[in-house]
Amino acid sequence: MSARGPNLFLERETYRRRRLLDAARVLPVLGIALWLVPLLWPATPEEGVPMSVALVYVFGVWAVLILCAFLFGLKVRTRHADDAPAPRPGSGQTR
Repeated sequence: MSARGPNLFLERETYRRRRLLDAARVLPVLGIALWLVPLLWPATPEEGVPMSVALVYVFGVWAVLILCAFLFGLKVRTRHADDAPAPRPGSGQTR
């Protein structure tokens, strides 16, 4: 006999929205990790990376993080709007 509990079913849209929110929560951690990469570059002038390349890298990461956060926000907003129940006829507010 199986000792498994009841079968857990999650709606596809709810599951996708939760995974999207999880990805949005990981984004700052990914950003910090990407910003720490220049600390691993060699520091000697002969082997090192020019400061201009490092600045382009840091601001490039910053721009990509902003773009990803914007896209996550749009996607969550559209998924949330799709999940909202449709108003019933005759239940609207009158002015």
